[in-house]
Amino acid sequence: MIKLGLTGSIGMGKSTVAAMFADEGVPVFDADAAVHRLQEPGGALLPAIEAAFPGTTGAQGVDRAALSAAVFHDDAAIKRLEAIVHPAVGAARAAFLTDHAAAPIIVFDVPLLFETGGDAHVDKVAVVSASANVQRARVLARPGQHPAKFDAILARQLPDAQKRARAHFVIPTDVPLDVTRAAVRNVIACLLRHEGG
Repeated sequence: MIKLGLTGSIGMGKSTVAAMFADEGVPVFDADAAVHRLQEPGGALLPAIEAAFPGTTGAQGVDRAALSAAVFHDDAAIKRLEAIVHPAVGAARAAFLTDHAAAPIIVFDVPLLFETGGDAHVDKVAVVSASANVQRARVLARPGQHPAKFDAILARQLPDAQKRARAHFVIPTDVPLDVTRAAVRNVIACLLRHEGG
């Protein structure tokens, strides 16, 4: 089995590319989706998050706006939250690996792969990338986004150029979708050749 880490900065189109891998029959572990499941109503992490950050959870699960406000500009708070979330995501990832043990390739979709050292736990890394203006336009078109928030998020992420330099594959998303899909298929073909050889 080849473990491919899929990453990219905010607004680069990583979710679209992850869906393309899934369309090609490659199992995809979505770290963000795992976090959402753990924080939804009845989610396993609600008691620990509420204890650490009172008032950030309720009947609807985690109140993302309240939790974001509680941790966003506080590095110590972010570390406390990560200490709650990361082990649970690790357990979900281990279960995913067991469930897909026979797959020749699996994808780990992890937004902060390099920033958290996750690249040490995969065999290859694919970075999803687009030009800075396309990225900015995509993010600022999202509800609740504004330039200052976008800049603050970018400041916490490894710059795109550094991600591309460390990647085994770069998948462009500021091109027509069929070009992006062809790049995804090329990555799969390269990995399957590597596994067979």
